[in-house]
Amino acid sequence: MFRTLTLVSLLNLVLPTFSSPCAVFDASFNLYVLGLGGKDWNAGTQESWTSGTAADATVSGRPPFDGTNTTCYLAQFYNAIYVMNGDASKPSDVHIFNVGSKSWSTQSVTTGTFDPSSFNAILDHDTNVFYALSKGELFFLDMGSLITANSSAVSWVDVEKSPFGDSYDPVMALAQNHVHFLDVPGTPAGDANIFVIHFSFFQPDPQSYPVSGGSTFPATHGQTASFFQTSGVQQEFAFIPDDGSATYVINVETNTTQALAGPSTKDAGATYAASITALVQLDSAGAVSFLPYTEGDASTNSQAKWSSVANVAAAVPAGSTSSSSSASASGSKGATSTHGASATGSGASSSGSASPTGGASSGSNSLAVNIFSLGLVAVGSVGFIASLI
Repeated sequence: MFRTLTLVSLLNLVLPTFSSPCAVFDASFNLYVLGLGGKDWNAGTQESWTSGTAADATVSGRPPFDGTNTTCYLAQFYNAIYVMNGDASKPSDVHIFNVGSKSWSTQSVTTGTFDPSSFNAILDHDTNVFYALSKGELFFLDMGSLITANSSAVSWVDVEKSPFGDSYDPVMALAQNHVHFLDVPGTPAGDANIFVIHFSFFQPDPQSYPVSGGSTFPATHGQTASFFQTSGVQQEFAFIPDDGSATYVINVETNTTQALAGPSTKDAGATYAASITALVQLDSAGAVSFLPYTEGDASTNSQAKWSSVANVAAAVPAGSTSSSSSASASGSKGATSTHGASATGSGASSSGSASPTGGASSGSNSLAVNIFSLGLVAVGSVGFIASLI
């Protein structure tokens, strides 16, 4: 029996299967952590997070969550969750979780010149259209009212060349049906460049979002997540620099920024999602934490602290499962987390270049070292098994 084993099958015995989980909310703001530990978890609404155990929400038809830059998005009007890059063998597919029926389906997508391996995207709240920046080109993908996949493919459409250059490592966020681009070369700290979705128009001048007291959010790479509203479009989004030094909440109605506590885990490979009253971090080890947030209450927000989503930790202890989230710090999360993302889109993040803070680079180097170490273990294991043959 041993003689039929190949080198590949021997390596499969000793090398872990990497997964790329994501955090996302449904329209009732139940927190889902998809692809964690090989399963999907429903942590419930915010008052449920600090006790008990998250519910197993795994059903058939789900993607394998083995892509290197998996990101998830809530289509709030339709109570559907869209997953991009959830299947490494078919990276262009969009997987749809119909929250109402608790069922998965897979939407085929025609890419054209769009590169599904390198992009960052948001999902527009009102039009249910993805906007993605890939290698300096802006694209859109119209999801219509899909809660179950069509039998015919939907297509990425090339909108126009962005004004930011091909080397720009996109940091994208959604608010008021505008796509906000942070860390654009030549744009001052505290400013964002804007694409107006409904007019398909890049504004010629950046918009300033100062922090009270005269400071600004830094011009650096990071992750974003848009806060939802009870009704209407998002008006605020969170920006978390890769070094995790702070959490900045930008309000596009008042053109101001709040500087709040940075996440307890400083992780350039983490992804983020937001509800109405919380910002959630899913880190590279699979740990989930949250920062409570109250719109319009700067005093309360300034005192807020990050806490563990304990019921997810009870279901899947951090570090108990391998995750490629750290790998995606060096590859586009585009798919939002938000990662990234932004689970309305911009948990998504970056391409292969190191961030100005160096965080993304260190994440990918760490992964490379780990894979190299695993390779040495694998080779040693193969030698041991071979001695038994």
